[in-house]
Amino acid sequence: TPVLVRFSNMLSEMGSADAERDVRGFAIKFYTEDGNWDLLCNNTPVFFIRDPFKFPDLIYSQRRHPQTYCKETSRIWDFWSLNPESLHQITILFSDRGLPRSYRFMHGYGGHTYSLVNALGKRVWCKFHLKTLQGVENLTHSKAIELRATDPDHARRDLFSAIAANDFPGWKVYVQIMTELQAARHPENPFDLTKVWSHSDYPLIEVGVLELYRNPENYLTDVEQAAFSPSAIVPGIGFSPDQMLQARILSYPEAHRHRLGRNYQELLVNCPLCPPRQNFSCKEPLAPVGKNISVSRSLNAPDSNYSQAGSLYRALPEAEKRRLISAIVDSLKPVPETIQARQIAHFFQADAFYGHCIAKGLDIDIRAIRFLLDRTATPSNELREISDVS
Repeated sequence: TPVLVRFSNMLSEMGSADAERDVRGFAIKFYTEDGNWDLLCNNTPVFFIRDPFKFPDLIYSQRRHPQTYCKETSRIWDFWSLNPESLHQITILFSDRGLPRSYRFMHGYGGHTYSLVNALGKRVWCKFHLKTLQGVENLTHSKAIELRATDPDHARRDLFSAIAANDFPGWKVYVQIMTELQAARHPENPFDLTKVWSHSDYPLIEVGVLELYRNPENYLTDVEQAAFSPSAIVPGIGFSPDQMLQARILSYPEAHRHRLGRNYQELLVNCPLCPPRQNFSCKEPLAPVGKNISVSRSLNAPDSNYSQAGSLYRALPEAEKRRLISAIVDSLKPVPETIQARQIAHFFQADAFYGHCIAKGLDIDIRAIRFLLDRTATPSNELREISDVS
């Protein structure tokens, strides 16, 4: 199947250096015989939020201050500290994976839960994974700072040069499959974008290989004007009760109409590297989502904001834990103390030692955090573990 892939930084503004600590977008358009299928991936398997109503606030927190028009870390941490479900993504972002060496040396994840429906109408839930065949390689903090100054386009330059030299990058493509019965018994909401599915419970199943073997002739027309949307699917692939996915289905086409103007539909359908073809909408009758008992039970599963973040922290090698702590501490240093205290409370909830190391790095007395949080009316359940750590 011919494909078109666009890599990008997610939250950094256009023109930002490739070596910024950021989530990388990994958008794939498949030009299938049944029409175009868009799979929008990131290099992280989760996201900061599960509630789409929070998305505008997340984006605004990443933007420049409206008066000074300077970037302010306080705005970012203020949002994160008020939304504890972001902790899993924060832990990934500030780990080594937040600074991939280039686009060739990182994994890709569909993140959302999709559905697969066979010819008999039987449905299973699915997550997509792309594992780099080049191996995962990341930048050190100091190397990233150097590249921002000396070669801000290092990642796209590396990708273009490798393809031009016939060193074609590839990714093995896998799926995780969850039956409806498994979803009903899953201890957490399986459609929560801030969570991953255990690989031991839902092992990766290899389904193919993605290879990039041709560079664009004109980046603006071939890549930058390509329009990707999760609403572009083909028969057999469908959606799920994932709230973030449902919001993106509606918002992305509208955003592209605004961004690309009157030529949007032509750009969406036609691949600059392939012959023009018709884009089909899925006409297959799919099993109803909202009326399924197993789905409703899954959606009622409790939201845990800290368990997977804590498990990830404890699974990291000691050297990477130290780099994670150092990166978070450096980012939190210019932030007001009340926001620091609010965020530290979340680290403690995930893992007491995780929170202790952050507090120590910021030179904050653990006993003072309760006082600071009481002044800002932070919910008391976030303080459970703090009083136990000296």
